[in-house]
Formats: sequence, C-alpha cells, structure tokens
Amino acid sequence: MKKYLIAMIFVLGASLSQAQELKNYPLDTINGEEVYQYRVEKSIGLYRIGVNFNVSQQDIIRLNPQLRERGLHFDEILYIPTGRPVTMEPVKKEEPKTLPQAEQPTEPILTEKPNKIDEKPFVAAPVTISRPAVEEQTPVAEVAEPMPEIPAEVADSTVTEAEPEVLDSIMDGKRVIEYALLLPFESQQTKRSATAIRMMEFYQGALLALHDMQNDSTVFRLRVYDVERSDRRIKALCDSTELDRVHGVMGLVYPTQIEMMAKWCDLHQVPLLLPFSDNVSLSKHPQAMQFNSTDKQEADSLCRWISERGDSTIHCVAIEVREADIANPIRELRIAMKANGLPFVSLPMRDLMNDSAEYALDSSKENLIIVHSDRFQHARVLLPHLTRLQEAGYRLRLVSQYSWQKESIPMAQVYTSVFTSDMAREDYDFLWSRLYTNEHQGETPRYDLLGYDLMRALIEKEQGSNEYIGLQSIIRWQQKGEGGWQNIEVKVVEK
Repeated sequence: MKKYLIAMIFVLGASLSQAQELKNYPLDTINGEEVYQYRVEKSIGLYRIGVNFNVSQQDIIRLNPQLRERGLHFDEILYIPTGRPVTMEPVKKEEPKTLPQAEQPTEPILTEKPNKIDEKPFVAAPVTISRPAVEEQTPVAEVAEPMPEIPAEVADSTVTEAEPEVLDSIMDGKRVIEYALLLPFESQQTKRSATAIRMMEFYQGALLALHDMQNDSTVFRLRVYDVERSDRRIKALCDSTELDRVHGVMGLVYPTQIEMMAKWCDLHQVPLLLPFSDNVSLSKHPQAMQFNSTDKQEADSLCRWISERGDSTIHCVAIEVREADIANPIRELRIAMKANGLPFVSLPMRDLMNDSAEYALDSSKENLIIVHSDRFQHARVLLPHLTRLQEAGYRLRLVSQYSWQKESIPMAQVYTSVFTSDMAREDYDFLWSRLYTNEHQGETPRYDLLGYDLMRALIEKEQGSNEYIGLQSIIRWQQKGEGGWQNIEVKVVEK
C-alpha cells in the first residue's frame, strides 16, 4: 500500500510539473482552435514533442503542414493543440507601434542589379512606395523587426518617423493612398515553406503594381503584415487603429482569419480582395471580393463547353478521389449536368485502379474524365490505367487543372481557369530583373503575376472599374445581389 501511494504521488507530481511547464508556452488560436506556440529545441523529434504535449504526431502535422514537405527544423515554431476550448482574451488597446517610413523619391531610381545574397529577395532600388517591411502584429499590439527575407529599399535618404496625418492625406502635393497586405510570410520560422515563398512572390508582384500605378497626383503606400496562421494577430489588427485609414485590404489564406477580417471590412466599409479562397459567403460580406471561381462556376463553364461541342459526342465520367473537398464539386457538376440534360457517370477510383472501369465508359463517344482534385499526384497514379484504356480503343480527354500544365500527361486535356490573359510580359520581367535579385519560381500560375494583377484590380475597382485586363488574368467583377463581388471570368481551355 505504501509503495502504491508513493507511485501515485510521483505520477501526480510529474503531471503537475508538466502542466506547469505547458503554462509557460504562449497561446494562440488557429482556425478557431487553441494552440501552444512551441519553439523546437535541439535533438528532439516529432515523437518526443507529441509525448511532451500529450498529442499525436498527426495532430501536430495537421496544424503544421510544412512538416510534410521539409521535415522538422531546430528553432522553428510549431503550433501544438491544447485540447481546450478557445478563450480569446481581449486585446490591449495600446497604440500599435509602426515601423518608420522612408522618404520617397518622386521617380524610381534604377541601379545596376547587385550580386545575389543567399538567393533571398532584395530590392535593388527605391520605388515610389512606402518602405516594404513586414510588421508582426501580436495580441499586445507589438511590432517585431522585419525579417531579412522581405525586400528592403536601399535608399540613401534619412529614415524619419512620419506623422500619420501626412501619410494619409498629402505628401509633396500628392494624395497618399494606403493599402494593407496580410499574408503568412512565416517570419518566425528558421526555414520557409513553399507556401511562404509563394507569398513572397505575390508580395513582390504587388509592389511592382504599385510602382506602375504611381502618377503625378497620387502616391500609393503598402502596409504589410505577417499574419502567419494566427487568429489572434487578425484580432489584434482589428482591435487596433492600424487599418483605420487603408483604402483596401488584400490577402489572407485561412478561413477563420478571412471571416474575422471580412466582418471588420464590412463594418468599416473597406474592400477586401481574397486571392486564394473560393468559398467565401459573399451574401454575408458586401465588401468581400473573391477572385477564384466557385465549384458552380466551373461546372457551368464546363457544361457550356460540352453543349457548344454537341452533347451527343461527349460522355462524362467523374472519378471519385477520396479527399475531403471533393463532395461539393461532384455535387455541383451533377446538378449542372442534369440541368443541361447531359450524360454523367460517377466512377469510384478503386474500379479504375482495378482495371474494371469499362462499364462506366462509352466506346462510341469521347469520354471526358473528370478527376476532382487539385493535386496532380492523385491524377498521376491514374494515368497508367487511363493509358491502358486508350490503348484498348477508348477515346479519352482529361479534365485537368491549370496548375498541371507543365506536367507530362499523355492524352488530350481540357481545363477551366481564371488565368485567362496572355498579355505580353517583357516589360514586367525586365523591371523584375532590375529591382529584384531573386528569380521567380515560374510556377503555373505565377504568384508574382497574381499579386501584380490583383493589386491593380483592387485599385481600379476602387476607382470605379469592374473590369481589369492583366498580365495573367482578365478580371470582371459582378456583385452577388446586395452582397460581395465575384470574378466571373472563367475560361475553358482545350489542350
């Protein structure tokens, strides 16, 4: 009995010690879930971290998806679920600190491109915008130093603290207009993920858009914030006065952050352009502007393309990939096909993988193969089986994604896309090469061009234009009833 009591006291003491230790970690919220912020120590693995916090490795990876692509790194910050209900504490109403702004020249001064510095983005000359620096807004409204990877101007002018009323009204006889860019730059991480690199390119493209929009009467400024995945950083911004004078907000990736900022923008009547989301409730948020097409838009566009070709020559087969986000696309496609009187068959992925898909195909028509997934790896595993069906005499055409265009796909394709412009980009690429030392990743789509087009579209929308013809996209805004705005330019491309 005595040994049993000693053991119980030891276990209880260890539990209390662990609970006390966990209290020392900062708290945050990610998509409405309370988390600890844990900085990775030396010689520790994911398994040991999970044991220390009493969570599974899968839960840690779920909140830190960058671990899948690059593994664990010393000194990076991980989000660890607490398992407790969210208790969002009110933000202290302190005046947020602002990084000083550099005086700007009237015209951009182009200099020779300097040597590359560790392949990190770097602005080689001042441009007629505010100093691009990432301000990290924490729950107590403190601002961290800008991370070195973010471009910084190399102007010789003295950096001074500008008065707020000057920044938002007139500077050297010109009207000053400010916009805010909110993206997950991962400035606290020791190694950036692929997502953070894309956000950097998006940011650089937005800067070039502001550079091109300068004129004799207007100066544009950009307030840039690293919001990572933190709900509390968004709350801090909303509760502060940081965004009170901005003419528009752009960015955001994660749903809870989008919902919080959309409510703030509706209250203050500030446009909010969302580059990456495709499921915003526009009926609830009249200031929201959604660039990406919805599942319904893509389904309707595909149906129109089939009808124009003659529905008697097309047989549609949807391959059901086991993925959380495919139910709605398949449902929308079924509704659109039925409304247009078009044939449609659902094919479980396992039947194709088992080479028993002939029952779903039509040997007298072209079979339109629809894979409901944005991930090419899902399509890659299907290609050998589809190729065997082609060799057996079936005519197949794959409904692919715009982002797959650089992949080797041995069959005819068709895809829907919001990237509908093929404007000449030589001048843009030349300016990029003069101002930045890093090469853009050249992905499809290019994130720098996306940032450029959407920054200009946001400004032109505020100036009264609902249409913008860009370098990579043609954007046409249409209001959804009395709600927000949807880009309706979706094109079907054959390849």
